[in-house]
Amino acid sequence: MQRLPPPPLPDWLAAMVPFERYVVDIGGWKMHVMEQGEGRPVFMLHGNPTWGFLYRKVALALKGEPLRVIMPDLIGLGWSDKPRDLSMHTIRNHSTWIGDLIDRMDLRGMVFVGQDWGGPIGLHALVPRRDRLAGMVLMNTVAGPPRPGFTPTPFHRLSQMPLVSDLLFRGFGFPQRGMNFAQGDKRSIRGNVARAYAEPLRGLANNAAPLALARMVPDTLNHPSCTALKEVEALVSSWKGPAAIVWGDRDPVLGRTRSRMERLLPQAPVTRTEAGHFLQEEAPDAIAEAVRNVVAQIV
Repeated sequence: MQRLPPPPLPDWLAAMVPFERYVVDIGGWKMHVMEQGEGRPVFMLHGNPTWGFLYRKVALALKGEPLRVIMPDLIGLGWSDKPRDLSMHTIRNHSTWIGDLIDRMDLRGMVFVGQDWGGPIGLHALVPRRDRLAGMVLMNTVAGPPRPGFTPTPFHRLSQMPLVSDLLFRGFGFPQRGMNFAQGDKRSIRGNVARAYAEPLRGLANNAAPLALARMVPDTLNHPSCTALKEVEALVSSWKGPAAIVWGDRDPVLGRTRSRMERLLPQAPVTRTEAGHFLQEEAPDAIAEAVRNVVAQIV
């Protein structure tokens, strides 16, 4: 796999991500990746509107262990290329790009770690690559389509409103400029941490993905994402291998979905925390411990 030079980061930001950084050409798009260590691959995938930076504390908590921690940025987010066409952002496109990265790296015996959209995107990429998967850690995410009678969250209803959503997401930089409101501890995302999430999405040329990924969330049972989400549910519900769930109970976006995840993965121990949606910022040690426990169970 050819590794291309990564884009330069401001000094203040580079100091916060002391990892190997590089870019991989994926289907004509350049995907930014960070890595740490050697050993069993642990593939950590973020969601909307974050990037691999979200996992820096978890990675550092695992430093020195025989693990190769891999933290890519989804296309459209972080320091990966950013398509301006919102229609490019579908579960199938994202899972194709992530699956291509997994193949190019030839990852085997991997532990998948996913949160928010990183969960279903990464899991969908693994549907045809099940033989590469050895364990999973899931956090504040979904692994299936909505059930009849569901009600979309106010956040996702807002994203479907024409003009208003464009103004809010594209014009005012939502939600990346208000991530702290989804946290248990609002102080967990402020200062240079908040700045690190907003930096790669500055300007209309770079901030299409947050709105597009919000619109990827089903608001009806006929939403285009539902078919792929059914395939994700089939994978997770049939998974009998090592697994763990770590949850931020104070998440206003996906906090209510924990019980469904528990039903899909009955063998997975559940670690509940007082964290919010971006629990990697508030409970990194709990996530690192879940990764260790899953790795320890792999035969």
